[in-house]
Amino acid sequence: MLPRFSNLLRHPPFNSIMSRAITCSLPQPHSSYSVSFNNSSVFPFSNSPPRRILFALFAQQPQPFRGVRAAGGGGKREYRKFRSRAPKRKKELELSVPICIEESLPDDPEILNIAEMLRLNVPMAMKLAFDGLKGSEYKTRDTAIDDVGRFESVELSVLLCNDEFIQKLNREWRDEDHATDVLSMSQHEPGLNLPILMLGDIVISLETAARQAEERGHTLLDEIRILMVHGLLHLLGFDHELSEEAEVEMEKEEELLLQSLGWKGKGLIKSAYDAEENASSQQNSSDDRKKEGSLRFYKPKFSYIFCDMDGTLLNSKSQISTSTAKALREASARGVKIVIATGKARPAVIDIFKKVDLAGKDGIVSEFSPGVFLQGLLVYGRQGREIYRSSLDPDVCREACLYSLESKVPLIAFCEGRCLTLFHDPLVDSLHTIYHEPKAEIIPSVEDLLASADIQKMIFLDTAQSVSDTLRPYWSDATKGRATVVQAVPDMLEIVPLGTCKGNGVKVLLDHLGVTANEIMAIGDGENDVEMLELASLGIALSNGSEKTKAVANVIGLSNDEDGAADAIYRYAF
Repeated sequence: MLPRFSNLLRHPPFNSIMSRAITCSLPQPHSSYSVSFNNSSVFPFSNSPPRRILFALFAQQPQPFRGVRAAGGGGKREYRKFRSRAPKRKKELELSVPICIEESLPDDPEILNIAEMLRLNVPMAMKLAFDGLKGSEYKTRDTAIDDVGRFESVELSVLLCNDEFIQKLNREWRDEDHATDVLSMSQHEPGLNLPILMLGDIVISLETAARQAEERGHTLLDEIRILMVHGLLHLLGFDHELSEEAEVEMEKEEELLLQSLGWKGKGLIKSAYDAEENASSQQNSSDDRKKEGSLRFYKPKFSYIFCDMDGTLLNSKSQISTSTAKALREASARGVKIVIATGKARPAVIDIFKKVDLAGKDGIVSEFSPGVFLQGLLVYGRQGREIYRSSLDPDVCREACLYSLESKVPLIAFCEGRCLTLFHDPLVDSLHTIYHEPKAEIIPSVEDLLASADIQKMIFLDTAQSVSDTLRPYWSDATKGRATVVQAVPDMLEIVPLGTCKGNGVKVLLDHLGVTANEIMAIGDGENDVEMLELASLGIALSNGSEKTKAVANVIGLSNDEDGAADAIYRYAF
């Protein structure tokens, strides 16, 4: 079984004694010893409870980390100078190199592939670095570790994690509250005459590494190799922060190692100088928004995200922006189920998602996916099958139709996937051309319209002022005890069955799916989203939303024209 690394913050570094021996052929070293790799298995996800990966000797060594290093700054390295007679060299030096994956990282194939590559790459780098120690002419390197040939084995562990984890370490052990790319944690005690060289630990943030790889024009594996070499040299006594001379010497050794191994990259020190303008963004990484393209390094906090459409996923042009589409696609790819909860009809939603290539069987919405439509009056469950329907009181429908004819205020009747109206009006056309609802069918009479199909809801279309000053007061009073009026957008007034709310539709669907409210995050803006946001474990109202909605939300996000839904996903869903 392949265990995974658990919480590191309350413990010393994470060397492991769980290993298997393999032998690798390498060019003969300059010194008289040979090398075999006692190379521990990669430690990724498992469904079993997390297991502590701690070396047994740590029970006797509870002291804080020694030699913590990071690319952006480091603490003071402290070694006790001690000389002892070296034992006779053995012919074979055993390298134990566990590669660990922090438990919050997802079970991503790319991460596992990189970990497997490191299982081979790290011992190769160690061997070449050890060869370089013999006869080293560097003036600034701490020589507490000099001739590794006097040891029987060397232990080094590498941990892959995300920004959140490495930031906690950086804060705990270096008093620097920001994420960094790599930390080196020395465990070598010169005063202990042991046959094992406990070299220490290297912690690498995959998220920061991915950003730097993109900035520097090479692969994620290339960047991780560079960071690993940098961390390894810190553990062997190099420290670029001591002086300009020390920086030059460490930079030279970095480039020499990378070239000798045939790996891409200039070395971390050189790369950092070349990209110095990016340093400030790393220092100011207290922002909890995950970066685009980085969600693969995080486990989802929620199983489902329920999203409103108008004013939420859609901007003021009634479009899903490229950034929002990308965020939805990323979240879905990471296993989060996106469920649409809207006042729109299902055909309208499918049409909108087609425009960003997110409709259909493998998309976000289709005729076979669950969803909450028409303010919760139509709910579709597994395989897109209808599990709930509610229709408006026919008497209320008749009164609304007669009012529309007499007042010349356009009215749309929603009948599942159809829209019906009594006369042509530009506002009616806008419902189709702007909001993508099904094209309204003009019905010649009130009686014919009422007989066409069951009506789930009706919408009056007028100016925002007319809706606020005239339509809403009138119909709130006229439908009292028989129906409910709600608004999703300022220039439309919706009449729905009494007690209808989108939140009820969401609850029906959750019960059908066997999902609890603790597993969902919801994003909305209109007053019709209030109950849905209250129900969710995390309710996010966009800043363009109604005051009622923002009052009940856990978080107020950016506006729909600032890609607020995308920002909420990157910031809170993972």
